[in-house]
Amino acid sequence: MSSTNGNIKIDHGSSVPLHEQVAAAIRRAIAEGEAAAGERLPPAKDLAAVLGVNANTVFRALRTLRDEGLVEFRRGRGVSVTELAPRRSLVVAKARELAELARRFGYGPQELAEIVLQVSGGTR
Repeated sequence: MSSTNGNIKIDHGSSVPLHEQVAAAIRRAIAEGEAAAGERLPPAKDLAAVLGVNANTVFRALRTLRDEGLVEFRRGRGVSVTELAPRRSLVVAKARELAELARRFGYGPQELAEIVLQVSGGTR
């Protein structure tokens, strides 16, 4: 993923928080194979400069992606895409869609978890 990639667009006027837009852009790059498994991402300060956001916004987005298992932080080696990231990215995207749909229909996180457990063959 090049730090000068023109495909990443941040809408400063959007109601979607900037860190979520940055995380979504990186997720998309991973899902589309632009940022391959094992590849190091550009430094946060470089991404921030290209995107026109504060470096702390990029760090927040990267922490979100780390928590999702898509990237890993390595001391002295920067941030890299995890080996499972391309597949996991797609699953996380679908889970977000499902969570949004469940919210619109009034289901809470616990109820959604129970539904997923039921349909996946698990029991509660």
